[in-house]
Amino acid sequence: MTTQVIDICVEAGLKAEQDLLASVCAGDADYGLLFWRPSDHALVMPRRLSRLDGFTEASETLADIGWPVLLRESGGEPVPQSPATVNVALVYVQPQSDLDRDRIENAYMRLCQPMLDVLTDLGGAASLGEVDGAFCDGRFNVNLDDRKMVGTAQRWRQSQGGRRPVVLAHGAMLLDNERVDMVNAVNRFNQMCELEQRCRAQSHIALHELFAAPDFLDRLGERYADMFARL
Repeated sequence: MTTQVIDICVEAGLKAEQDLLASVCAGDADYGLLFWRPSDHALVMPRRLSRLDGFTEASETLADIGWPVLLRESGGEPVPQSPATVNVALVYVQPQSDLDRDRIENAYMRLCQPMLDVLTDLGGAASLGEVDGAFCDGRFNVNLDDRKMVGTAQRWRQSQGGRRPVVLAHGAMLLDNERVDMVNAVNRFNQMCELEQRCRAQSHIALHELFAAPDFLDRLGERYADMFARL
């Protein structure tokens, strides 16, 4: 199985994820899977941050240094996107067997467990959890050797016709090393907007710093296909 990765600008990639979510919500399919790699650079952040006093000046400065700011509807913190990353989006209708109280954790594990499995098969020390100094840190980071490799998020919508909810679970996987420039972009924005958080490049790691793993995405795609077959 060869995993198709779409090379696309960040703005179009974010739209492709929303289009896939809308398609499943409309009942066109019970699930969908999308891999996309940015063809440009952007700093993607929650719309709420646009209300910060320094946002306009910070956005202009980031654009001038090659990191234009894009807004997303979900929460979290600024996340750098670049050709060094590959994004994966899983969209599916909540299975009848999932309890509502568990649906958020189940969605994260369906996204993260295949990554953990493939990284472990490669010989890496894979784990979930927060990493001090990481941008957009969270307890469902996928970590390699105790450093953040993948950031995750999810968004839920009600399907049309009142069926079960639909989730979009998203992972931004750092495959190539652009850690320093990414962290500098996030820190520049935070500094100009007087946000306290400062990130560190050494809190992150790219897959290809440890493993060539030319078939990583193919193996990951196979794991997701197996997971969807069991839903």
